[in-house]
Amino acid sequence: MPGPQLALALWLLGAATQSAANAAQLQALQALQALQALQVQQVAAGVFVHFGRPLDLEAPGHDDIANIGFIVGSRCVAVIDTGGSVRVGRALLAAIRQRTQKPICYVINTHVHVDHVLGNAAFKDSHASFIGHAALPAAIARSRPYFLQHYPEDLDPPASAEQIIAPDRGVQDRLELDLGDRRLQLRAWPVAHTDCDLSVLDESTRTLFTGDLLFRQRLPAVDGDVGGWLKVIDELAHMPVKRAIPGHGPLTTDLESALVPERLYLRALLEGVRSAIDLGQSLPEAIDGVAASEKSQWLLWDSTHPRNVTRVYDQLEWQ
Repeated sequence: MPGPQLALALWLLGAATQSAANAAQLQALQALQALQALQVQQVAAGVFVHFGRPLDLEAPGHDDIANIGFIVGSRCVAVIDTGGSVRVGRALLAAIRQRTQKPICYVINTHVHVDHVLGNAAFKDSHASFIGHAALPAAIARSRPYFLQHYPEDLDPPASAEQIIAPDRGVQDRLELDLGDRRLQLRAWPVAHTDCDLSVLDESTRTLFTGDLLFRQRLPAVDGDVGGWLKVIDELAHMPVKRAIPGHGPLTTDLESALVPERLYLRALLEGVRSAIDLGQSLPEAIDGVAASEKSQWLLWDSTHPRNVTRVYDQLEWQ
């Protein structure tokens, strides 16, 4: 049996340890409560969207440029894209918890780009299934070194590859998910904006999350195949939806009309680069001249258009 002094010391040590644990728990709770939830709009019954800011990927606040959201069923919640940082992902999670305590059963990524996937880590403890295009796991594997090199501040320190979470379930063509009295139709598309584009349709409200297959106001960025993207646009234009959430820009209730400016730009880009190559123009000449008449219609032209011309020029030069 310990003596009185040793017993007292052990009791004090235990009390101090418990007090420290309680303080840590309180600190964690206060931090969670202090976390500012993302502002979201309910665009249809049970469908919530946070609209991103029109900023360049290199600008401060670049982690909050994509439209992201969630859909609530009677059983559980599906998240559609998680933003460009763990911070934004946590703020999205806080917004969800302000509106429902139902479990999150699915985290759906519409494609590989950093502004749509780096928030995934905020949902790793939710026991959700991560879902994306069947080509998305390979695309994320290719992108991890780039993300770690260029966006380490958008992950929890120390930045690690494990925080860049890929899907555990891939969509080859179509997949139906049931949230409880609410079905989502997921569709994997051929190479367009990227090689792993996925759309999400909420059957109940006919609300379509297009991912970056649709850009509004912000200039479309080409990371896939322009010709393929134009074909996808033609299919999207005939989908019977009541509203569409683009990857960037405002909601539309007229998807066919909303796709027109994007189609015009991509056609001008493709035809202009093809013509420039036929005329023997250099890449800098093509960047200056291709689709120049479209410039006034779009935000972030100077940071995006040169990259688009370069990509299409490289693809067509050897055809």
